[in-house]
Amino acid sequence: MKFDVLTLFPETFDLVMKESIMGRAQEKGLIEVNAINIRDYTKDKHRKVDDYPFGGGNGMVMMCQPVFDAHRALTEGLEVKPKVIYMSPQGRVLTQKMAVELSCEKHIILLCGHYEGIDERIIDELVDEEISIGDYVLTGGELPAMVLIDCISRLIPGVLSNEGSFSEESHFNGLLEYPQYTRPAEYEGRPVPEILLSGHHANIRKWRTQQSLERTGRKRPDLYEEFLKNSDE
Repeated sequence: MKFDVLTLFPETFDLVMKESIMGRAQEKGLIEVNAINIRDYTKDKHRKVDDYPFGGGNGMVMMCQPVFDAHRALTEGLEVKPKVIYMSPQGRVLTQKMAVELSCEKHIILLCGHYEGIDERIIDELVDEEISIGDYVLTGGELPAMVLIDCISRLIPGVLSNEGSFSEESHFNGLLEYPQYTRPAEYEGRPVPEILLSGHHANIRKWRTQQSLERTGRKRPDLYEEFLKNSDE
């Protein structure tokens, strides 16, 4: 899986994407993350990439030329057009289901906006999909892009140590994950549930399923109702 990120702050990706699981995945060649500085493609001698919005308003808007030229440089000569995603609060809110679908892509270009946004013609001509990580606004698309890369990458075979690392997690099957415990078996009078110490794997699986159902119903009744609805279909 290849991720090309169009951003004004490429150095932020070096700080995060080269560490821990994402860093090891790149070392193994399982994913590739390239942060491209949009300013490198501006024709302005002052490396300007934004301008005032037509019609007035607050803030600045990222201009077409640098983004179009950066996209052209990334896609020129490719037989298969990469999927272009604009990280935007106006997009569909990211879900685990969306991440699974996107993990089947071979090449994704992520566009990180800044200031008051980007010229609409960029969205009209280049962007295949807008994705949000939540119903709130951030100062730029860099953090959302990192979240999306992380969310997708961990679904790629070999990135995590085993498939169970994500297949039993919250949201993978529509439910929240069951409670987890580790040593010691008792801490300050608080014991681990006895079933987890029994060694009876069938009963443990049953307990975990029940805990997932109860936890989802309590914490996320919206997900619980959706799970029941899908189970009945």
